[in-house]
Amino acid sequence: MEERIVISLVIPVYGVEKYIEQFAHSIFRQACPSVQFIFVNDGTKDNSIAVLENLIDSQYSSLRDRIVIVNKENGGLPAARKTGLEYAAGEYIYHVDPDDWLSEGSFKAILEKIKQTEADIIFFNYVKEYENRSSIKKECPYEVSQKDKYIRNMYNHRAFGTLCNKCVRRSLYDGIFHPKYSYAEDCYLSVQLVARAESLAYLDKDIYHYRKNNPHSITRQGRRRRKEEYALNFLDLYEKYKGAVSTEGTPSAIFDDVLIQAGWYSILYGLDLYARFPYLASEIRKARIRSGSDVILPMQLLVKLYSL
Repeated sequence: MEERIVISLVIPVYGVEKYIEQFAHSIFRQACPSVQFIFVNDGTKDNSIAVLENLIDSQYSSLRDRIVIVNKENGGLPAARKTGLEYAAGEYIYHVDPDDWLSEGSFKAILEKIKQTEADIIFFNYVKEYENRSSIKKECPYEVSQKDKYIRNMYNHRAFGTLCNKCVRRSLYDGIFHPKYSYAEDCYLSVQLVARAESLAYLDKDIYHYRKNNPHSITRQGRRRRKEEYALNFLDLYEKYKGAVSTEGTPSAIFDDVLIQAGWYSILYGLDLYARFPYLASEIRKARIRSGSDVILPMQLLVKLYSL
């Protein structure tokens, strides 16, 4: 009997010709029948897909029945991830990037944790890989009763808002909102997914290796542009959820932070968000000043005064 697919890896491909072979080896060498690989060619202009196809043909042809390569016009990272979900057969989704790589034994460890806990989200550690050093990033073992704290810490960079350290039950993505902009798109999704989760399980293993020396990475965008996309993505999320009758299953824990941070970024970087979002000043006036925000307390007070 054919083994069911438990995990679908969704892998957007754009401009990673230099790295994709190392990445592909790291996932294919530990492949097991319950893992599916979905590569979304986001209109890449280099030879990334050709390198991948040649590697599959020469060394991993036995995995062809579980490898999907989807070709689409370039639409950016959020659209590529969303496209990949349409082809996922697994009970869980794991979003990864092909300029990075996975530790040996990653699938086995994640699958064992899924079997043990049946949690909606399995989350784990990752490793930042610099040119001459590595830095392990260990997550805190949040419980489902701490969802609001986890969500708020992700938004304020005190927990990892990345998708690369989370394997998520597929059903949590049903009807979820997807971001308009690429920067912080993973946190935009992560806060919604955690808000919807009924169970969390921490796997204390260093699963994912995040390459920090890729010059084409989204994190290499200019600082002002990054802050603008961060604010725009989360103001969009605020607008999507602010009218919800119940806060259950929504990322409402970050709403005060989203508003005040948008005001602060508008002042600091000249983003003119007050004019672009006419409601912003009045909503900031109602927002709570809270510790634990990326915007320190004196600056929160300044934003409140400016919004008067």
